[in-house]
Amino acid sequence: MNSYQTLSEYYDRFTDDVGYEAWADFFERLFAKEGVKPELVLDLACGTGSLTRILAQRGYDMIGADASPEMLMQALQNTLDCEPRPLLLNQRMEELDLYGAVDACLCCLDSVNYVTEPEDLQTAFERVYTFLNPDGLFVFDINTPEKFARIDGESYVREDDGVFCVWQAAVEDGLCAYQFDIFEQDGEVWQRAQETHEERIYEPAQLIAMLEQAGFTEIKTYGDQSFAPVQGGEDRIYFTARKREQTHE
Repeated sequence: MNSYQTLSEYYDRFTDDVGYEAWADFFERLFAKEGVKPELVLDLACGTGSLTRILAQRGYDMIGADASPEMLMQALQNTLDCEPRPLLLNQRMEELDLYGAVDACLCCLDSVNYVTEPEDLQTAFERVYTFLNPDGLFVFDINTPEKFARIDGESYVREDDGVFCVWQAAVEDGLCAYQFDIFEQDGEVWQRAQETHEERIYEPAQLIAMLEQAGFTEIKTYGDQSFAPVQGGEDRIYFTARKREQTHE
């Protein structure tokens, strides 16, 4: 589960519509809005390193961490031309263990939802807090409960040369399970692989309480890649939180 053993090879081809440059632009606007000028940035749950690569090219010293060795192998290939090369670490969020502190931590594409045990997510927030420099900034996004309600029971198809992927979302007991069927062409034969991923449905108020418990302050929420207040009904919302050492007990 959540291993990306097969999907990792095709992940970038199936997500070519994500728009990582726009994500990087938004994060830089957030840095400016929060008055931070990070030099060392952690891309937590970095996946194949697409955002890591873009930010490295924009002059940030990058660390990428991900739980999937297969995704990190893709990230290694994606960042070969970066100078300096990002440091890539095979670590789960709740087991984050850096060599020193970072100025900012980014965790995008609903990676927080992939931490399906609230106790593990609480630990992950505490680990991020530990490894942020004073006045450091933590930014992440989630798929909202409204989005999960909308996609429940829906099926999706993506295809590319020699491969296509079908997946269905099913919501039950606060979890959304994605069943992936991946068909790969091998000559005249099609090989089938299956993966199941899960995401936890988190309420924004629940996450704010968890951030506060971890020691974060100045917690803010925004609509999808905007600075508009959350109105309700959004598919994705963003959180920012600051580490102010004097507030941590």
